[in-house]
Amino acid sequence: MTSSSDRSPAVDVHAPKSYEIRTYGCQMNVHDSERLAGLLEEAGYVRAPEGSDGDADVVVFNTCAVRENADNRLYGNLGRLAPRKASRPGMQIAVGGCLAQKDRDTIVKKAPWVDVVFGTHNIGKLPVLLERARVQEEAQVEIAESLEAFPSTLPTRRESAYAAWVSISVGCNNTCTFCIVPALRGKEKDRRPGEILAEVEALVAEGVSEITLLGQNVNAYGSDIGDREAFSKLLRACGNIEGLERVRFTSPHPRDFTDDVIAAMAETPNVMPQLHMPLQSGSDTVLKAMRRSYRQSRYLDIIRKVREAIPHAAITTDIIVGFPGETEEDFEETLHVVREARFAQAFTFQYSKRPGTPAATMENQIPKEVVQARYERLVALQEEISWEENKKQVGRTLELMVAEGEGRKDDATHRLSGRAADNRLVHFTKPDQEVRPGDVVTVEVTYAAPHHLLAEGPVLDVRRTRAGDAWEKRNAEKAAKPAGVLLGLPKIGAPAPLPVATSGCGCD
Repeated sequence: MTSSSDRSPAVDVHAPKSYEIRTYGCQMNVHDSERLAGLLEEAGYVRAPEGSDGDADVVVFNTCAVRENADNRLYGNLGRLAPRKASRPGMQIAVGGCLAQKDRDTIVKKAPWVDVVFGTHNIGKLPVLLERARVQEEAQVEIAESLEAFPSTLPTRRESAYAAWVSISVGCNNTCTFCIVPALRGKEKDRRPGEILAEVEALVAEGVSEITLLGQNVNAYGSDIGDREAFSKLLRACGNIEGLERVRFTSPHPRDFTDDVIAAMAETPNVMPQLHMPLQSGSDTVLKAMRRSYRQSRYLDIIRKVREAIPHAAITTDIIVGFPGETEEDFEETLHVVREARFAQAFTFQYSKRPGTPAATMENQIPKEVVQARYERLVALQEEISWEENKKQVGRTLELMVAEGEGRKDDATHRLSGRAADNRLVHFTKPDQEVRPGDVVTVEVTYAAPHHLLAEGPVLDVRRTRAGDAWEKRNAEKAAKPAGVLLGLPKIGAPAPLPVATSGCGCD
């Protein structure tokens, strides 16, 4: 006789299938995952509740190939799902993204319980491949060699009601020796300006008030359509869209950062005073080995021009420590640039071999202990500078766009969190009146830490926005809609946070 504890939960065969997407890597992957979610929902799937942790009918891994241990991480996660899939007839697992583009047939050989492998160029095929795998009862591996459809033409389930990514290009024409992305994403392909602006206008009509223009090398936009000033023109055109309050972009390349872009940033009110400008190294010798087409003087000249045109701009960067052949003198040059540029924040990376890149086979690989020691020195210096720069914000009155999920301690501290125009994170005292994500508040900064600011006094002003209305509407619809039906035991505790996009994977 079978005990009640041994019985499998009853399955509602009429319930829609649920899906879960796990995203790794850069902002482009986060945006692609929004497309994958839109495709699945259009095909009749429903999103699994937060914290479902593999209990969905379809689990999709959107992978990154930048890190040396990216494949180990993927196969470890796939291995943990194998017994669950074996006990769940009908469950499917799909692997997409850059690692899928690179490894192709290897994934199914190492993890034969995977149902679908698809690449960076054919994400639109996911629902069809899932159905084909189900009907044929065998894994489907389909990797396109070139882009089949620009991602922004696909259905989307955006994570935010008030802020949105807008992809303006895909691929990259650079040949940095540490980066495998161009080999996996292909050569740069630009969207037509009219298509981009039409998407932005549609988003604003839905209530979005902040957009981030996205590309592997965003300010090279125009090279594919034959207009070197296309990016600055696009920024200015965004300034003419009524209701669009904030425009950001990521990630630019110093080689393509021209004076007309600086002028457009300074002269277009809704383009935010924030710039993410990857440095990677301050040494001309290392930059040459990295095949970066600029040198220290050129980089610092860009920073100087931006600061002259936009005095309150917050500038952030990416830095790689321990690139093959990097000497102590080379590293000191990086520290020099950090002191001169005074970055608000830096995304710092210890160099690790990216299989398939020229740098992986270079001589003079730096010992791990040397890389670690240099990394710690860089982080300590940047922490000091970040704190000093943040202290300059104390006493300033800032307008914040209220954010969702940015302050992990907000409930305990009775605060809310928001982003200033320069993208600094500010935690502020919760006002008596209702404030929704997407609304705008005015506060005075009273305290600075290296990575955030506090506004401990009363909120000076609250402006309800169409973006806040959009957030409220979405939440009301979510509450009215039943979640996907899952099998297995319910999870206990707080749901996992949304994936955080690293800044360009350190590849820009």
